[in-house]
Amino acid sequence: MGGPSLREQLQRLLTVILRERECARGLDMEELQAASREKEELLAIIAPAGDMSPEDRTLAETIRAENRRNAYLFWATLTWVRESMEFFGRQVSAVSYGAHGRALCPRHGGRLLSGKV
Repeated sequence: MGGPSLREQLQRLLTVILRERECARGLDMEELQAASREKEELLAIIAPAGDMSPEDRTLAETIRAENRRNAYLFWATLTWVRESMEFFGRQVSAVSYGAHGRALCPRHGGRLLSGKV
């Protein structure tokens, strides 16, 4: 008959979300991108089902919680990377002075991001 059932699709989605987290933890960017693409494809296939069984609804709630965990992990990591770039940018940037003898605030990360370190 048709393709996989809703339950099978939901279980596959949960597996992909968990794999996505492990790839992020291991900094495996290629696999992370592959998992993200697969997740997008699954989300496009899985139509919002109004008539879900209680078991499928429970699985969908688990998926939502795990996906939110991943979103928080990605957000926290991005914040950490930005703060690190600012910190190292301040450490690397030379102090410059304006016409009135005041220190000018350099743009953070400029030399570090440009590869001139």
